[in-house]
Amino acid sequence: MSVPNRVKRMLDEQEVGYTHHKHAPAYTAQEVAGAEHVPGREFAKTVMVTDGDEFVMAVLPATRKIDLPNLRKIVGNKKLRLATEDEFKGLFPNCETGAMAPFGNLYDLPVYVDRSLEEDEKITFNAGSHQDTIQISFSDFERLVEPKLAEFSESL
Repeated sequence: MSVPNRVKRMLDEQEVGYTHHKHAPAYTAQEVAGAEHVPGREFAKTVMVTDGDEFVMAVLPATRKIDLPNLRKIVGNKKLRLATEDEFKGLFPNCETGAMAPFGNLYDLPVYVDRSLEEDEKITFNAGSHQDTIQISFSDFERLVEPKLAEFSESL
């Protein structure tokens, strides 16, 4: 089963309203936001961090970058660093590398969401490919994923 179908199935089972879009291939969060005609602050990018053994999913707006020292404090792991694509690509079967949806709960991964994403009613995110996105309300996302909300980003 592909990740878009896996995410869609969960949304359908939970009776969550969502919009699924396809667009021309785009690889950076800002490119995807542009292709979807949504403000970068409403596009939730997923960044993987690791200490070499364990992985953490960090979710933040396309317009921001991780404040890694602050995220280390929040997670309580001084060794956290950005994970390479080679390190995490096997964690998301049937998903294009770098296009995973921010649903770490589907993969038994802790999810940390930057509080700045709470500022808008809806968020849009990659849905398993570099051409698929899903848009849902932030409140539904928060209810389904149960992420840890914290401030760990800064402007690009």
